[in-house]
Amino acid sequence: MLRTRLNEALKEAMRAKNQRAISTVRLILAALKDRDIAARTRGVTDGIGEDEILQMLQTMIKQRREAIALYEQGGRLELAEQEREEIVVIEGFMPRQLSEAEARAAIAAAIQETGAAGIKDMGKVMAELRARYAGQMDFGKASGWAREALG
Repeated sequence: MLRTRLNEALKEAMRAKNQRAISTVRLILAALKDRDIAARTRGVTDGIGEDEILQMLQTMIKQRREAIALYEQGGRLELAEQEREEIVVIEGFMPRQLSEAEARAAIAAAIQETGAAGIKDMGKVMAELRARYAGQMDFGKASGWAREALG
């Protein structure tokens, strides 16, 4: 379904002559094709699943946020703005993000369900969260909150 949305978004951006959306969706589709090709070596013939696509999109957003910080440090504000515009396009394909309160509640539930007792069980908790909330949670922040809850 997400693949279809991406292809439709590319067609729509082309009709609207929205260059930023066209280039961003093409980047997403190229990254998706690379992942599909890499998945073939693991025996996955029909491409990666929705959860892996969502993780890929999250990674792309994270990369752009890091680039924004670097561009702003270097005084390249026009490039930082370009990255922000790309983030907006990519986020259009992501499910609604959990708020901090919802994320903390999900972390508490995952801790309880996995029987995590301390920091050494953090991997179990994060694996559970990734399985359930791919694309809906910022796992960088979530790991900090999980560490806080387990500590």
